[in-house]
Amino acid sequence: MVSMTSDVEKDGTHDATLVDFRGKPVDKSRTGGWLAAGLILVTELSERICVMGIATNLVTYLVGDLHISSAKSATIVTNFMGTLNLLGLFAGFLADAKLGRYLTVAIFATITVLGVTLLTIATTIPSMRPPPCTESRSQQHQCIEANGRQLAMLYAALYTIALGGGGIKSNVSGFGSDQFDMNDPKEEKAMVFFFNRFYFCISIGSLFAVTVLVYIQDNVGRGWGYGISAFTIAIAVIVLLCGTQLYRFKKPQGSPLTIIWRVILLAWKKRRLPYPSDSNMLNGYFDAKAAHTDKFRILDKAAILEDNDDKNNSWIVSNVTQVEEVKLVLKLIPIWATCILFWTVYSQMMTFTTEQAIFMNRKVGSFEIPAGSFSTFLFITILLFTSLNERLFVPIARKFTNNIQGITSLQRIGTGLIFSMVAMVVAALVERQRRSSAVDAKTQITAFWLVPQFFLVGAGEAFVYVGQLEFFIREAPEKMKSMSTGLFLSTISMGFFVSSLLVSLVDEATKGSWLRSNFNEGRLNYFYLMLAVLGLLNFLVFVTVAMRHQYKNQQFIATNDNGEA
Repeated sequence: MVSMTSDVEKDGTHDATLVDFRGKPVDKSRTGGWLAAGLILVTELSERICVMGIATNLVTYLVGDLHISSAKSATIVTNFMGTLNLLGLFAGFLADAKLGRYLTVAIFATITVLGVTLLTIATTIPSMRPPPCTESRSQQHQCIEANGRQLAMLYAALYTIALGGGGIKSNVSGFGSDQFDMNDPKEEKAMVFFFNRFYFCISIGSLFAVTVLVYIQDNVGRGWGYGISAFTIAIAVIVLLCGTQLYRFKKPQGSPLTIIWRVILLAWKKRRLPYPSDSNMLNGYFDAKAAHTDKFRILDKAAILEDNDDKNNSWIVSNVTQVEEVKLVLKLIPIWATCILFWTVYSQMMTFTTEQAIFMNRKVGSFEIPAGSFSTFLFITILLFTSLNERLFVPIARKFTNNIQGITSLQRIGTGLIFSMVAMVVAALVERQRRSSAVDAKTQITAFWLVPQFFLVGAGEAFVYVGQLEFFIREAPEKMKSMSTGLFLSTISMGFFVSSLLVSLVDEATKGSWLRSNFNEGRLNYFYLMLAVLGLLNFLVFVTVAMRHQYKNQQFIATNDNGEA
């Protein structure tokens, strides 16, 4: 069984870095638990309402109102989402090193309020848009595209939101998990469902965004839609601050990056030294808070104690705990790399799939569904699978695996990768049929043919997101929890950036024949099939890496069995 070691030292005592808002040791009867975690999740709920309300419908604004090409619009959206998640790594480092998770979430949520307010202004002022374009001019590609001045405020708003949203996302899950003591069996059991319920809240926020907010943006006005988002995140900041007395706080423990590069530097400087005859001769072996392992053995040289070395000076010699923490981080990298392509697939749901809906019949009776609202099926699927995971899949899996998690985090991720591959094959078949009907039969097929690909990607996300979040928080060193969450978010970031790169490369290689603003003139189905093939190759690499991965607690158990710790 993979168990979280959060807040618990090897000897079983409670982590002294956990305090209440006065800086005193926590009183478990007055702090933490589901009430505190629930108040914290309100912040992530509002962040998701805000970000998804922008991202899922932004491409229609860029193409329809600012007259930017489909490929360029898709790149703007994916770069925005990529930057948001990448900045989570910076905010996670800041929280672990200096500010702490609570203060970081509060500050970056306030920055988000500022960014959404700017976006509201940018999309409301008429001079921030080019002149409207008639349908006939649009078909002849004669619309006037937004100029640099008009785009400047839009970009400023988007990247302010990216900064704030990244700060929230990288810290709110870690701050929420701090509210549970894994040395308490009752709280440990509650913790098992924390990540599922965390993601359930995210999905509820996303569902609200792609239904209510997208409808308001398209039918009432962008300013109203974004204004509601700004109000929502402002309320979340107030809720977060009101719960201050209920939280358990983790004291910042210094820069995790300093530990990483210092260990690597010392290992390089001592690379010519011979390994000690026994690992227990390494500095700090018997006082280590992490069991010694043989993986990345070259790093052990950083803990070799030479004559006249001050063993307590970390700039001269590392200890086993520091070396093992760096090893844990390095072990995350292969899994990190093989998760990127899932988010490349996911990004298509916000860009090309949304644009596909524009070229399809979206009417139900006399009501025409906004193109951006078809993402509703994505989030309904996520909610469905998240609920089934907690109520059905996990209890059944426990009976077969005797694992409190049901299945491991890596098994969850692998399941999600399979869903993403199938989704791209289905998306390619649907697009081929859509294009054939539009070009040959001059008819529009119903946009509800997009539901299967939304369903498959949504099911995949329910597995991958929870699996990744759980994996990176559980497997990273305790003092690097926020940074490890940022590392997880950076896979999402890289997925969006890879999407931007692939769009640019494909557009260049095919001379614009695959990805056209008018999908009837392009071959989007070929692009989807290419992603399916890349997904298969990536999955094979993931399986190879996952089979070799040894979970953190398995290392500790194995070391005990050998009588070395």
